Amino acid sequence: MSVMKRVSMMFRAKANKALDRMEDPRETLDYSYQTQLELLQKVRRGVADVATSRKRIELQMNQLQQSSDKLDRQARDALAVGREDLARDALTRKAGVQGQLGELNTQYTTLQGEEERLTGASQRLQARVDAFRTKKETIKATYTAAEAQTRINEAFTGISEEMGDVGLAIQRAEDKTEQMKARAGAIDELMASGALDDMVGGPRDDIQAELDRMGAGHDVEAELSRLKGELGQGSAPRQIEANSSGGAAAGPASDGQAAQAPPPAQPADQPQAGEGT
Repeated sequence: MSVMKRVSMMFRAKANKALDRMEDPRETLDYSYQTQLELLQKVRRGVADVATSRKRIELQMNQLQQSSDKLDRQARDALAVGREDLARDALTRKAGVQGQLGELNTQYTTLQGEEERLTGASQRLQARVDAFRTKKETIKATYTAAEAQTRINEAFTGISEEMGDVGLAIQRAEDKTEQMKARAGAIDELMASGALDDMVGGPRDDIQAELDRMGAGHDVEAELSRLKGELGQGSAPRQIEANSSGGAAAGPASDGQAAQAPPPAQPADQPQAGEGT
């Protein structure tokens, strides 16, 4: 295949594709219907022309028939008055008129048959045009509904795609938010540990940082001592209860020894210095 043939084929293919995109089936159907109406109109005009010709021949036949009847009467009248020559002339003219009548009668029969044929064709074409018009309107309505459905589906598809894009945007925003929160927490930890300096409050003092650390350790030790004291007070009653259950078996001797335990000395009962003198 030569280059020119390939270019020509490619051009025709692209032109055909472009025409397919530009073509509207509804407009094509309307154009076809309009063409059929024009053809039907031509057939009707043909029927009218044939009918007009037939009517004209009919009028001519009537005129010739009247002329033939007149010549026949003239021939009779000539014979009545003894004018055979006039009667012969009248009959000769009558014979010519009868020949014309025969020819016109043949044409009339032909035109009458043609008129009937064209009338039948016009009726059949009218029925086909009416059926095409009904089918055309049905196809147009179906195409319009399909086109509307397609547009609705495309709109829904666009909405779905847009909602998908919105969902992705929300997901990206949430990811960025979590990333920023993690970054802020990491920076706070670094600033608290002294790895990063606070540019607003100035550089962090190492001595002050050590004092803060020791103060935090002292607070921890104080809290620990408090917890130990609470735990010690809670275990003392349990120890006394255990000792009481063990001492009950020792008997009254233990009770007597406990009763003989001297009370502690009272400092308030001791005499003041100089009172014995």
